[in-house]
Amino acid sequence: MTNMVRNKNKDLEIRKREKEDIKTEVYALSQSISMSAHKARRVLDQIRGLSYQETLMILELMPYRACYPIFKLIYSAAANAKHNMGLNEEYLVIIKATVNEDTTVKKLKPRARGRSYPIKRPTCHITIVLKDISLYEESVVENSISMGQKINPLGFRLATTQGHHSLWFAQPKNYSKGLQEDQKIRECIKNYVQKNMRISSGVEGIARIEIQKRIDLIQIIIHMGFPKLLVEGKPRRIEELQMNVQKELNYVNRKLNITITRITKPYGHPNILAEFIAGQLRNRVSFRKAIKKAIELTEQADTKGIQVQIAGRIDGKEIARVEWIREGRVPLQTIRAKIDYCSYRVRTIYGVLGIKIWIFVDEE
Repeated sequence: MTNMVRNKNKDLEIRKREKEDIKTEVYALSQSISMSAHKARRVLDQIRGLSYQETLMILELMPYRACYPIFKLIYSAAANAKHNMGLNEEYLVIIKATVNEDTTVKKLKPRARGRSYPIKRPTCHITIVLKDISLYEESVVENSISMGQKINPLGFRLATTQGHHSLWFAQPKNYSKGLQEDQKIRECIKNYVQKNMRISSGVEGIARIEIQKRIDLIQIIIHMGFPKLLVEGKPRRIEELQMNVQKELNYVNRKLNITITRITKPYGHPNILAEFIAGQLRNRVSFRKAIKKAIELTEQADTKGIQVQIAGRIDGKEIARVEWIREGRVPLQTIRAKIDYCSYRVRTIYGVLGIKIWIFVDEE
């Protein structure tokens, strides 16, 4: 009897969740579009699983004719979700994007002297489903990737060769707020640096940002490879940065202190290298030349090994692939080995590329 009751309760919970999902999902259908299903599917594969704002940005940059009808369909679906259901566009995610073949329209192509010849125009149906993830604890993971047998090299080496980038204590109920606060601080600092640093290579030079929180003080340490580019010319830029962070987070009773430390060998850090490679890829430089140039820069920093991996539509090819180059030793399974790691995303006119860099610094 108890098992029967439990099963009934589970069925009721599942039905409630299904009803809630219907309220937070928006369907949009576009029929009989004069385009082949293959061309539309090529674009939909690039945006499936992404957020609404990121999708619009990618569709504006991609050079395909299929982007325009898909852009209009997604934009109208988000407008209906905002106007009819009161959903916020910032939390909308594309959970489903499908295309089906429709009938082939037979037409006559006119030519000179009253002649013509028959042509066939394929058509298709496009279906888009947007979902609001603000009400769920389990948000939609980007690109719907399931958990694999992988681990972050930095978290794998905590308390041995790697330290924490944030040091503070909080009660369990306030832990998530503290993490969101750290993320906002880092994003605010990076946005300020992008606006105020004019660099031809596109390298910001921020290796990492350490945050230490106390009862009445927040200490932020910015490790930069090129601090002169931020401080030079305007010595009060640190004070401006401090004021921007205070306005962003509404700090009233807590003091904020920001200090900048210089890294002696900037190209020995993966974040700065990833920014360098990203700038090269945006300028349409061959990925192999960009990786080899980055490896040459790391050799000047006296590193023992480096591995660079790029994934996506490399060089604008139709099929996405993964390319990697390794130089020297990179012992990922050795805990004693001090390895720096970063993952970086680049938006290009062909789509989003992912960069991963592992640098073997030393072995303890």
